[in-house]
Amino acid sequence: MLINHDTRCALDHAVDLLNTAPDDEAPEGLPDVASLRQFVTVRSVSGVRVEALGDGDVRAVRAVRERFAGVFAARTDREAAELINDLVAEAGTTPQLTDHDGHDWHVHYFAPGASLADHLAADCGMALGFLVVAGERERLRRCEAPDCGRAFVDLSRNRSRRYCDSRTCGNRLHVAAYRARQREAGSTVGG
Repeated sequence: MLINHDTRCALDHAVDLLNTAPDDEAPEGLPDVASLRQFVTVRSVSGVRVEALGDGDVRAVRAVRERFAGVFAARTDREAAELINDLVAEAGTTPQLTDHDGHDWHVHYFAPGASLADHLAADCGMALGFLVVAGERERLRRCEAPDCGRAFVDLSRNRSRRYCDSRTCGNRLHVAAYRARQREAGSTVGG
């Protein structure tokens, strides 16, 4: 699947945002304004005045995060499309061509001066929509490691990626399976 730079960045932002959600293993990843500012800075989210972000932005971005979680959890393309349509419409999408920061021409979907939440909803929402349109929604996944569940987009050719990170979750499960086989082989040899 061919995905341009800007769409890939928007998909990465959506996944990174989803993975800030608290769960049984991890605390809230966006607890305050400082963490939101760091999120924006580390990911080089364009067109955002970091110093202007406040508590309202934290709440609004968390709400967008929950809506992205709904898209990832959608059972059908129609359900995902409806969620994306609502999200993008409420963000006041205003497509515009841009070639900022040395990148080739691409489309930004957020309105000039949009809040960070609307910016993420519009750009990331459209990127998620492109996957639905391409018939590739199944690429929106959650890690299959029993104690993980982090979001990721499977961009492998054969859509076979199962873990958010093969070096951590995937490797840990493979090692555990190997050790279980070794224990099983050891108990059958002596018995």
